[in-house]
Amino acid sequence: MAAWVFWLSALGLLHTYLLYPLILVALDAWAGILDDLRYLGGGRDRRKRPEPLSLPTVSLVVAAWNEAKVIGAKLQNSLELDYPEEKLEIVIGSDGSDDGTDAIVAACPDPRVRLDGSDRRTGKIGVLKRVVPQARGEILVFSDANTILDSAAIRKLVRHFDDPSVGCVCGRLRLFNPRSETYEESAYWRYESFLKLREGRRGAVMGANGGIYALRRSLFPDMPADTVVEDFVVACRTLLRGYDVIYDPEALAWEETAEDYAQERARRVRIAAGNFQALGLVGGLLHPREGFAAFAFFSHKLLRWLAPLFLVGLFVSSLLSSGRPFYSLALGAQLLFYWLALIGFVARLHGPIGRLGSFARYFVEMNVGMAQGFFRWASRSQKVTWQRTARV
Repeated sequence: MAAWVFWLSALGLLHTYLLYPLILVALDAWAGILDDLRYLGGGRDRRKRPEPLSLPTVSLVVAAWNEAKVIGAKLQNSLELDYPEEKLEIVIGSDGSDDGTDAIVAACPDPRVRLDGSDRRTGKIGVLKRVVPQARGEILVFSDANTILDSAAIRKLVRHFDDPSVGCVCGRLRLFNPRSETYEESAYWRYESFLKLREGRRGAVMGANGGIYALRRSLFPDMPADTVVEDFVVACRTLLRGYDVIYDPEALAWEETAEDYAQERARRVRIAAGNFQALGLVGGLLHPREGFAAFAFFSHKLLRWLAPLFLVGLFVSSLLSSGRPFYSLALGAQLLFYWLALIGFVARLHGPIGRLGSFARYFVEMNVGMAQGFFRWASRSQKVTWQRTARV
């Protein structure tokens, strides 16, 4: 039994973190060969980005709670976007802000800006359910108050909607540290972007990033009032309705990194709890009729959410079988990995050991947060409202 647990756990971890990315690379290579053959035969090169026939009307929607420190910069950034003024509206949905956020938005003289305020907090999903029905744009672009969009970001996002099969387009979010003026895209963040790019080529990106993504307004789904990860649910519901969800790395946005690690851990637990909740809302995506989307959901999401269970299974089964050389070696490798994680947690070292320690710490913290999120979901203790991230 211990051997079965060991190999099932190892296979689950190996597939979600290594085999699945390799399969995506192989699919890309095969698709590239087919595209080359079509092009040489006189067909269109499908790898070229489409040029829009006309620009649709757009509603830029931002849910905000007590964002007085950054909302002015967000408005300025939004008003400077390279998009026709007559085709863009900017809707700030305030979730019961009481720090002056509403007053700053209301004082903006530009007619493109509209405040949709509320006296009570309902969470981000409550804001969106209130705001979206009143939005005038054919395309909804969702963003966060602390996210700065590239001037061409909306043009990059909406150019894909000339294709009627496209329902949602995810942009690329880059993390910025204003203290050092550097980008802090961790190896894991780049790894996730790698997966999104290749899933997008098959029209099945597993979840959007709330900082920058676009959706046909007609596809905004009806979601329960306690939905926590609405951006993930929106993308998956779009797939379930038969539309593609793609990724455009040229649609750029920047977001300040969190300096408070406790807040970052709390955010991670909140998202994990929301992921388990979302499984009940979009579980139909696992049905084989969904094709590649089902495979991607199983490989990229479901197995990833089960990773804490796999890690425990791997360790316990190795411990129980440690009398055999192979399992003793496996146990030693795991102990070394967790020792590196401890080093990464208690000491911020430089050089190869420091990088390995940082990676191991992040991996362990991510899976501990996933486990905490599961128990929070199971106990129904996760609130739908969110806490704003402390910024410089």
